This record gives sequence, structure tokens and C-alpha cells, in this order.
Amino acid sequence: MIRILLYDDSNQLRQTMALLLSKTPGFEVVGEFDNCETAATDIDTLHPDVVLMDIDMPGKTGIEGVRSIRESNQSVKIIMLTVFDDNKNVYDAIRFGANGYVLKKSSPQAIIDAINDVHNGGAPMNSSIATQVLKMFAGMSPAGKDYDLSEREKEVLQSLVNGNSYKMVAASLKISIDTVRTHIRSIYEKLQVNSKSEAVAKALKDRIV
Repeated sequence: MIRILLYDDSNQLRQTMALLLSKTPGFEVVGEFDNCETAATDIDTLHPDVVLMDIDMPGKTGIEGVRSIRESNQSVKIIMLTVFDDNKNVYDAIRFGANGYVLKKSSPQAIIDAINDVHNGGAPMNSSIATQVLKMFAGMSPAGKDYDLSEREKEVLQSLVNGNSYKMVAASLKISIDTVRTHIRSIYEKLQVNSKSEAVAKALKDRIV
């Protein structure tokens, strides 16, 4: 049996999906929630094989939910099931560890097939999503550049890419905020940028981290 956990703030859609999947041979719905605030704990308790995660939920978004899950669990499969197919949501979902990305307008059979696919090691995506992913990768540099950044500077830059504040960078790397600022000044100089947003954009575009 494939154990499935659902997150969606639309009660009607979530309950309809739960009913559909619970009646599908080989599937078992082990839980359904209208938010993903406790997603990491839910997974430790319910032990799902596959998580269906909405993006637009109150409080913590689905992408933030994926990020929190991946901090403690790398094995559970996560499919984003959402109405959003814009580049930023697709990229962020994949970057933080989603295994698949399926639109809610997909047919019930397509969603069932996606669950089976991801459980078997696949990466299910609607064709429109796959096209965007290919375009995103095509627009990236063929090989990453490091701009002569030190390993520590790369760690600081990666932490900024992950959305952390200077204080959070310092805590995660066990260094002082003054040391973080020193590294960031050096990073800005080497990347020839003047702000955090420019540094993050360049890091992603040139695949520095």
C-alpha cells in the first residue's frame, strides 16, 4: 500500500481528493490537513510514502512546508498539487526538495499516475511544467562559476539564497554577525553586486552554489 498524506486549505478539494485516493486500489490516505504548520512532525508520526502539498495555504506556504520537511526527512516523496504554474513557484518547489509538480486541473487518473510514478522513483510533471523547467535549465550557465569565492563565502552565499537573515546565517554557521558582514562585503566585491537580492540572483543564474 502507498501511504498518502494530504495538505490543502480547501476543505472540499481535500476531502474529494481523500475520497478518490482512498477508493483507489493500493492507496491508503493516512492523514489530511488544511495547513502544513506541523508537516515535519506529521510525517514522523504518520509515516507517509507520498505527500500531496498545496502551495497557497494560510500561515506556512506549501513551499515552506517542503523546506521544513527536508530538514529532517529526505526519503518521503513530495508532489506539489497546485493551481500555480509560474516559474518562481516551480523553481522554489524543486529547489527545496519537491519530487513532482502537478496542476490541480489534472484529471483524477493523471494524479493517481503521478503518485505511482513518484513512488517508483519518477519525477511527475504536467507537460507545461516540464517545458518551464527545461527553459529554466537552458537559461542557466552550462558550468557553475565560483568567482574565486572561498568555501566559507560559498556557505554564507548559500545561506542567503536559502532566505536566511544575517543573524540566521551567523547562527547556522556558528560565526559572529560581524564575521558574516565581512564575508558578505567580500562576496559583493567578487560578484560585483551591491545588494543581497543581486547576490542571490547572480548565485542562481551562474550556479555558484
